[in-house]
Amino acid sequence: MIAFFKQFSRAAAIAPIAIAFVSAASAQAPYPNRNITLVLPFAAGSGTDTTTRIISKELGTALGVSMVIDNKAGANGSIAASYVARSTPDGYTLFVTTNTTHSANPYLLKSLSYDPVKDFTPIARTGDLPFMLVINPEIPAKSVAELIALAKKEPGKYSYASGSSSAIVSGATFARLAGIDLLHVPYKSSPPALTDVIAGRVSMMFIDVLTGLPHVKGGALKMLAVTTKQKSALLPELPTMDETVTGFDISSWQGYFGPANLPKDMVTRLNGEIRKIVEKPEVKSQLAERGMEAFSSTPEEFDKFLKEQLVLWEKLIADAGIEKQ
Repeated sequence: MIAFFKQFSRAAAIAPIAIAFVSAASAQAPYPNRNITLVLPFAAGSGTDTTTRIISKELGTALGVSMVIDNKAGANGSIAASYVARSTPDGYTLFVTTNTTHSANPYLLKSLSYDPVKDFTPIARTGDLPFMLVINPEIPAKSVAELIALAKKEPGKYSYASGSSSAIVSGATFARLAGIDLLHVPYKSSPPALTDVIAGRVSMMFIDVLTGLPHVKGGALKMLAVTTKQKSALLPELPTMDETVTGFDISSWQGYFGPANLPKDMVTRLNGEIRKIVEKPEVKSQLAERGMEAFSSTPEEFDKFLKEQLVLWEKLIADAGIEKQ
């Protein structure tokens, strides 16, 4: 019995040391050593979702782990942003987002549960998602000018749907610059908003090229213009809004973030892999086919860009006369 207690005491004394050793070994294991979750602020089927799945497949292969997509749509992307902001900065929860959460929300929402600068670590910008104006095909307009003429003839008859900040600000900016009265109909995300435009319950929408183009090709929608001041390389035949509505220039960007205080070695590793992936000709081609103009950046370039975009979107929203909700 005495021998048993001696052995038990010795084992009990060794156990904490063994646990500490295993914990330390685990902590020192090369990053990453388990699945990484990519949180998205938009629903499955959105432009951000589709393009992220292309990049994440390559990223998972490069890192040797599985990438799990977690779509947390709602509250203009704030649900997803808040979730990531509160996550542990261990590199296993990342945020793939756009100007909606990190440029526009501070000026669209009265109550914001995260800070787009202080609560996140910029990793890499991955490109732009051009938007275009689409209308229900029953509307007898073949151009932006004809649409404006119809709206002026019957004030309040026409409406625009939105499922993102780009759509909200584009619609309000269009109405202000064109001097027309449009009803804003907000949605949780872009796919259901587009469904109602196709059904004729809403007149028009500013939508990313990826989500809208298949419906245009199928005849369910008519496209009138792109929102960028310069013509899009993805749709070179499509006019710009600025050609009819002077001063109209709105685009959507996309990028990867981690929670605040993400270790620098993880940021460097992730940035390096993402940049190599985005610059692959075959990946660029796949993304272009889905409406994304892909390119890469350093974390420092992305951080600078983010702060510049906050200033730009503050002005866009103020100029459009949009009040915080």
